[in-house]
Amino acid sequence: MSADNINHSNAAVGDVTLTAIGQKLQALAQTGLTYTKDRYDIERYEELRDIAARVLAQQLAMNKELLLAQSKLQLGYATPKVDTRAIIVRQGKILMVREADDKLWSLPGGWADVGDSPSDAVCREVVEETGLTVSVEKLLGVWDRNQHGHPPYPWHVYKLIFHCRELGGELQLSADSLELDFFDPQHLPPLSLTRIVPVEIATSLDIIDNNKNTWFD
Repeated sequence: MSADNINHSNAAVGDVTLTAIGQKLQALAQTGLTYTKDRYDIERYEELRDIAARVLAQQLAMNKELLLAQSKLQLGYATPKVDTRAIIVRQGKILMVREADDKLWSLPGGWADVGDSPSDAVCREVVEETGLTVSVEKLLGVWDRNQHGHPPYPWHVYKLIFHCRELGGELQLSADSLELDFFDPQHLPPLSLTRIVPVEIATSLDIIDNNKNTWFD
């Protein structure tokens, strides 16, 4: 490994660590503001929320005021957000979606909505993004987004990956997708790393192929 590679790796680790610190500070401030009644504590938690926004803005190269405004919309006890993704296999290939925002590829899926069960959420996302109706066969993994090489993100996220079986429908683009296609897992297109990373796909397929236990962090 070259010195350049070592420095790059250390920088990546540092970025993740500082992002996790910013996420934790934001969560502490949000939870504190939810429960405290003392006006001095309110001022302290508001200051803590501002510090969190500054840390995250620096790490994510985002506008601090925008992040602070987003933080103020987070109410109640702070918990990780939930992202659901589907592995759909057809003749040894997996279905992927080319996302409109970054022009890169991901597994079908997205945020779970309040009121959805996790399996309902992933099935809904699949039909919305691809036109296919599916059923859930197995929960393949519960991944902590902070731990597996995703780019830094303001919020702490758990990613749930499901093995889904096609029931019907026809492939159809949504407003958020540019292309749909099935890919050989050994020859994947450029991935939208904010949504999915190679280890999550490889581990999920290994669980399917070899009937292994669900992965979890």
